[in-house]
Amino acid sequence: MPGSASSSAPGLPEASPAGPDPLRREGPRSRRRDLLAAGAALLLFAAMAGIGAWLQRDSYVLRSPFPPLEAWWRPHAGPGTPPAVVVAALVVGYGPSVAGRLPWRALPWAAWAAAMAWTWSLALVDGWRRGISGRLLETGEYLTQLHRFDHLGPALRTYTDHILIDSPQHWTTHIAGHPAGAVLTFVGLDRIGLGGGTWAAAFVMTAGTSLVVAVLIALRLLTGEQRARAAAPFLVLAPGAVWVGVSADGYFAAVAAWSLALLAVSATRTSPVARAAAGFGGGLLLGAACYLSYGLVLLAVPAAVVLVCARSARPVPYALAGAAVVVAAFTLAGFDWWQAYGLLRTRYYQGYGGVRPYSYWFFGDLATVAAAAGLAAFAGLRRVLAAVPAVARSRLRGERAAIAAVLLPCGFLLAMLAADLSGMSKAETERIWLPFSLWLPACAAFLPRRDHRGWLAAQAVAALLLNHLLLTGW
Repeated sequence: MPGSASSSAPGLPEASPAGPDPLRREGPRSRRRDLLAAGAALLLFAAMAGIGAWLQRDSYVLRSPFPPLEAWWRPHAGPGTPPAVVVAALVVGYGPSVAGRLPWRALPWAAWAAAMAWTWSLALVDGWRRGISGRLLETGEYLTQLHRFDHLGPALRTYTDHILIDSPQHWTTHIAGHPAGAVLTFVGLDRIGLGGGTWAAAFVMTAGTSLVVAVLIALRLLTGEQRARAAAPFLVLAPGAVWVGVSADGYFAAVAAWSLALLAVSATRTSPVARAAAGFGGGLLLGAACYLSYGLVLLAVPAAVVLVCARSARPVPYALAGAAVVVAAFTLAGFDWWQAYGLLRTRYYQGYGGVRPYSYWFFGDLATVAAAAGLAAFAGLRRVLAAVPAVARSRLRGERAAIAAVLLPCGFLLAMLAADLSGMSKAETERIWLPFSLWLPACAAFLPRRDHRGWLAAQAVAALLLNHLLLTGW
């Protein structure tokens, strides 16, 4: 972008910094196709909402109040409305130019601060109690059973005894539906004096918005600094911020993002010490992510793509060692991940998962990605997918950063497709898939620069409409 001090990142330089970006064609035909792609995403969401309303005209067959989202139609405003509008206007008006001129070391911090302002404002649209202090108490459910972890060892050793719905003193839905690491996070906060809904929400939002920093680091290393700078405002204004601030999945998404960022650091460092430390740290966080949410084992797909983009397998032994530490710690403490997952599958079909129709939710889940990632993400994703044949035919040979820019989003798409095909993600994927969908707004960096403010405005309007027209369950 204009004003950038450097167009490449250490470890993986852009192959042709002086030439045109093969992903950013600015002709009228390409721009029309961008609009068509965004329109198709909007049409998918509208179609699934219409079909969902029609299917539920007589009965609650989809088990969702406003399919494909977990929400209720309830237009409202709140104390967060004015600051949310102000933040959106500032990022739309000044985000691209600031991202292009700010020194790189300051850019991730500025993006994190902006993402924090955006996420807190959106959460406050629902008011302090429902949007902040009471949300994780009412919906996340982790905080309601912390007293059962007063004796940590026995609680972990008997964790699997309480997963099934017909077991004695069965866990609430979200404790049963996640590995022990999820609830232990909030147990840890409580033990250090940060108990209650307000501290939990502040932790989730602070951690969740740090994803922006992790994604920028990974993008700079793998796809080049120019693309990372262009992506920054879109990462900040991602509509998915509506759910980052009010569900533990925002925190899970950040852990996942930092694991991939550290893998990218490890794969692009020449220093053996730095490579080993980053690789081990990335493995630790990958392992931790799998003990926060069962579905995050699918991080193996984007993790492999990161290594392919960096053309290096050197982080693998260090990452495996880091992940092994997490697995060993939980296993020695008495928590059996595989047994718990098997029981969770049974519990899933004992509840709504057993009655929600797969035929609807396969497409409904994809529609929630349009809501979380935004229309600009799909316009940019159209350009990424259009470049896949060129990568497959090696027409971008030598342009390593451009190839990485194509492959990286595909890794997240494949992970979500696998989750969708599994049948274990029927509904509520606007929050469950945040670890994957929040990377997609970076694709908007490939749109023509003169269109960036317009696409940013589309992202902001989508988030504001979602949060003001719907009362989200998360």
